[in-house]
Amino acid sequence: MNTPEVAKYITAWLSNYCDKAGLSGFIIGISGGVDSAVTSTLCAQTGKKTIIVSMPIRQSSAEYERAMNHIADLEKRFPNVVGMDINLTAVFEAFESTMPKKAKEDRLAMANSRSRLRMSTLYGIGQAEGCLVAGTGNKVEDFGVGFYTKYGDGGVDVSPIADLTKSDVWDLARELNVNPEIIVAKPTDGLWDDDRNDEDQIGASYPELEWAMEFSGDPKGLNKRQKEVLEIYQKFHNANKHKMLPIPVCEIPVTLK
Repeated sequence: MNTPEVAKYITAWLSNYCDKAGLSGFIIGISGGVDSAVTSTLCAQTGKKTIIVSMPIRQSSAEYERAMNHIADLEKRFPNVVGMDINLTAVFEAFESTMPKKAKEDRLAMANSRSRLRMSTLYGIGQAEGCLVAGTGNKVEDFGVGFYTKYGDGGVDVSPIADLTKSDVWDLARELNVNPEIIVAKPTDGLWDDDRNDEDQIGASYPELEWAMEFSGDPKGLNKRQKEVLEIYQKFHNANKHKMLPIPVCEIPVTLK
């Protein structure tokens, strides 16, 4: 990948899209991870208003500190950047307390609710500020394993890095001078009270998933781990395919209209 040129291309694409939409800039939720750091830096490079928002919900101190350090870094480097720190813990806990027992005790349902609260926050601010919500999903997450929350972090206006693998994103991060502490941090979705990372949840690393996403050969020749990874990839892809497709519409036959 020609990393410098890709960075320029995405920045120009973002700027042109914003101009055509007649809006003033972008808003991005940041987590202390590399995807959101790269996305927010690319948005900042457009020179347009760029609002970057940390939205902790019972967040680990390490994730929160990385996010705040990134905000400080971008505000120092780009005069068009505005950082916000909005703690949603109390909002989430109020929401959680109103839910019926079964939903409240479903840890995955509550984890996804955190993501949807963050989405609502970004759209609330974004509408008031005339900004597009920029997504932070990469190609493996968005079109491979579907590792995101439907109508949560999947609810965005533009997806600037969704055609890049995680490895591509790491390369871009180095090109864009993202804080090293973010680049080396283990990827995590930030939806849990513990320190589980993406690999813990999926069962495979991003380089392994990238391989599985591109694999088109005969699985008979694979070793044990490769077969495991391919099975993991296919399981997640099939289970989450509904996230990647348009919403099913019940089309009424002309004869019934």
